[in-house]
Amino acid sequence: MLQPVIVFDLDGTLLDTAPGIMASLNHVIAREGLEPVDYKDVTFLVGQGARATIERAYALRNAELDPERMPELLDIFIAHYLEEMPGECTPFPGVIEALGRLKDEGFKLAVCTNKLETLARPLLDLMNMTSWFDAITGGDTFSVKKPDPGHLLGTIAAAGGTFPHAVMIGDSINDIKAAANAHIPSIGVPFGYTDLPIETFSPTHVIQHFDELTVDLVRQLLTPKG
Repeated sequence: MLQPVIVFDLDGTLLDTAPGIMASLNHVIAREGLEPVDYKDVTFLVGQGARATIERAYALRNAELDPERMPELLDIFIAHYLEEMPGECTPFPGVIEALGRLKDEGFKLAVCTNKLETLARPLLDLMNMTSWFDAITGGDTFSVKKPDPGHLLGTIAAAGGTFPHAVMIGDSINDIKAAANAHIPSIGVPFGYTDLPIETFSPTHVIQHFDELTVDLVRQLLTPKG
């Protein structure tokens, strides 16, 4: 019997990680003499990985970023983030219960995030959540990342699943586009880090709370139409 894979984004989907990301970003840009960013900027800054977050912070402050300095700035960001994690990071309401429901049904679970895998894994370890997942992949795991379907399909394969028996759950355009590009259904959540309503990206289904992520819903999405 095929075991479907339920794939989750991390930042803004499973975990509210914005406080830690913003703290580490401000640590980096303060060293560069730039004004700090705050939570109202999070939807612009977060979602493409640490490198893009730093680049966007410079753009937000109308500052020029020397590309040759990016490795140094990225190292500073990573060191601070690792030192401070998990910080104020918390699972979104209902996440743990939803993971339990799906796991009890025999589904495989995976994380597919544009966050560096070297940051995602220790964070999930500290949150005591790693054991839920059959695979955890990040923006540095493969040669591509979301919305490229190769990232999502590689995650499904790493979890021991097969295409197209999977569902992608996320909060951003990258998650929904990755699912569409991989021709699998998607579930959008509205409480993450996006500057447009999740419905704008046309996910297959939207849930308002993880209480709505039921076994029946997943099976409906996995049932071929027509």
